[in-house]
Amino acid sequence: MEEALKKMKLSFTGKGKHVISFENFLTQNGAVFLDVRSKEECDTIRFNFDLFGIKVIEIPIEELPDKIDKLPKDQLIGTFCSSKTRASWAYIYLISKDFEKVKWISAGNEEIGAILKPGRIFKQLSEI
Repeated sequence: MEEALKKMKLSFTGKGKHVISFENFLTQNGAVFLDVRSKEECDTIRFNFDLFGIKVIEIPIEELPDKIDKLPKDQLIGTFCSSKTRASWAYIYLISKDFEKVKWISAGNEEIGAILKPGRIFKQLSEI
């Protein structure tokens, strides 16, 4: 964890290397959307991005250390939670465990809902 924190210099965070917008994340075919919200939150609002070629893996933040082996190291992983706080913790944790292809998705539920309007979904269907 110490090495991961040492990477968080102004030159790193100031350039935004740690974040990805949800709109940009949707273009990352083959990526993994790591949802670190609680089971209850996921049961209330569940995401499916198969249409975009993105796999969703739900692992509550407190279970991440025990289930880290479920995550691929060779695919882009975008960490997500509704308030963005747990997503940042998950991001730093994965970096500390030598995951190199990881980004923190800078969006909450509201931002995702705003992007996934019928027009955006229709556009994706038209590109398939």
